[in-house]
Amino acid sequence: MKTLSIVAALMGLSISGFSYSSSSANPNTLLANSSINQQHNSTIAQNSMAVEQFIVRGAEPFWNITINRNNIIYSTPDIKEKKYPFTPPLTAEGRPRDLVRVYRLNGQPSGTLIIKKVNSCSDSMSDKVYPYSATLILGNKVFDGCAEKK
Repeated sequence: MKTLSIVAALMGLSISGFSYSSSSANPNTLLANSSINQQHNSTIAQNSMAVEQFIVRGAEPFWNITINRNNIIYSTPDIKEKKYPFTPPLTAEGRPRDLVRVYRLNGQPSGTLIIKKVNSCSDSMSDKVYPYSATLILGNKVFDGCAEKK
């Protein structure tokens, strides 16, 4: 354990709470822990590969965002298409994944899109009801809208 601590310290790693004693190690426990870690890693990989696609709309002023596997595409009547690379959204700690998503628009200073699950969201131009509200922040401007899964 001393050798491992010294090597970790030299590499700048922290091993707090780690201990292993060959005399008390139960092979069944080690195997079970290994299986749990493999299942956990598999679940993380599946969740990160499943990209939800959204259409986000705002009115007054009109704006639109499409989120797909490759891009987050922003458009307005004046801007035909501004593409940002897709990055997985942040989610609220301790809350269901579907409740809130925060997308960062890479390459856009202060570019953030927040999509939140709500009972209903209605844009000011139609009677359509959406299951998500949306807030788009571009620099010092904040836009309000609604969203739905594609």
